[in-house]
Amino acid sequence: MDVATAGDVDTPRRFDLSLDEGSAYYPNHVAVDFYHRYREDIELMAGMGLKALRFSIAWSRIFPNGDDSVPNERGLAYYDRVIDCLIEHGIEPVVTISHFEMPIALVKNYGGWFNRELIGLYVRFAKTLFNRYRGRVRYWMTFNEINTGIKVPALAGIIRKPEESDEAYRQRAYQGLHHQFVASARAVALGHDIDPKNQIGCMVMTTVGYPLTPAPADVLAAQEYLRDGTLLCTDVQVRGTYPAYFDSYGVKLAKEDGDDEDLAQGRVDFIGFSYYSSQAVSASGEGAWVAANMAAGMRNPYLKASDWGWQVDPDGLRYLMRVLYERYEKPLFIVENGLGQDDEVLADGSIDDVYRIDYLRSHIDAMKRAVDEDGIDLIGYTAWTPIDVVSAGTGQMSKRYGFIFVDRDDRGEGSLKRLPKRSYCWYRQVIASNGEELSV
Repeated sequence: MDVATAGDVDTPRRFDLSLDEGSAYYPNHVAVDFYHRYREDIELMAGMGLKALRFSIAWSRIFPNGDDSVPNERGLAYYDRVIDCLIEHGIEPVVTISHFEMPIALVKNYGGWFNRELIGLYVRFAKTLFNRYRGRVRYWMTFNEINTGIKVPALAGIIRKPEESDEAYRQRAYQGLHHQFVASARAVALGHDIDPKNQIGCMVMTTVGYPLTPAPADVLAAQEYLRDGTLLCTDVQVRGTYPAYFDSYGVKLAKEDGDDEDLAQGRVDFIGFSYYSSQAVSASGEGAWVAANMAAGMRNPYLKASDWGWQVDPDGLRYLMRVLYERYEKPLFIVENGLGQDDEVLADGSIDDVYRIDYLRSHIDAMKRAVDEDGIDLIGYTAWTPIDVVSAGTGQMSKRYGFIFVDRDDRGEGSLKRLPKRSYCWYRQVIASNGEELSV
């Protein structure tokens, strides 16, 4: 989950956001108010038997402008409290350093990740975290779904210029990705130096695309879909070098001396990834299109879809785990997997989300078979998400993922009361049995 949506109104600012706060509602400003309710929420998670919580640390809380001379102590102290509370309840903190969030001044004043200066600013941010939480946080990920910056460059703070061509914008997006690769590698090396016990991984949005037909052109298109959507980023961050096929992209990267050495020396310890859905791929591009988590493809006639059109495919998870483990032989960590659904609170206050149980059960079963039958080293699984959050893709509260319901609607109305769903009790049973008991 993302605790970057906080509402720490005392964080200093020295720039003008130019937003009319009185005329618009921004769901993620308060979100589910984890900032003030983290103790209650962590107690609920502990009651479910949760052994790990993946969360992110907001860069803008620690360095409000990104280039501040000293970190914001109040922001650091807040995460001290969250981390200590997790440890007190026997929950392992798993920290994503940058999760679709950066100080807005780095976008306004620097141009986001297209500007190479962000490498040093990010590394300083990471160093501050590694030093502050040394010995309390052992598992880290450098960037959330780093490959999404190619699909949606604005997520990397790279805003399209007026009249900018598609090709020019694409070049800037890949340049920004290169800067993130270098920043990640330097952070990995630094984190290992500060604490050799640190386990630091990448995190990619995985994209599985099956050939729509047996036509060789569709098979090749599906292979390209996988390597462009996922494997490029894991190749660089796990192997420490750009793959040979990157030359075919026609991208002209501006590198500096030492970049390649940094990539080679800052290889990650594990592969973190999100997996929700799969698509089919057609070389012709003709057919019914579907999209899920910033990945688009063709409708697969063999799969059913959620109410938001995300095709449910547990076998795709096993397929992907095979691809990643056989390619790299590095431990895997599934850090996002879940079903977004509009839950109904019944008259007695219960939420019978058996559809979520069915989704998770099928994916956990696929994960178990990948471990037991394929010999894959899986070090962790964290469902998205323990508690309802604002959907990043749609900005909705009604697209719920959690085991814990939060009384909040898309208009920002509601008591914020927490209610365990049926899946809460079921997942407690799953954890207690280490995945052996999956029945309802």
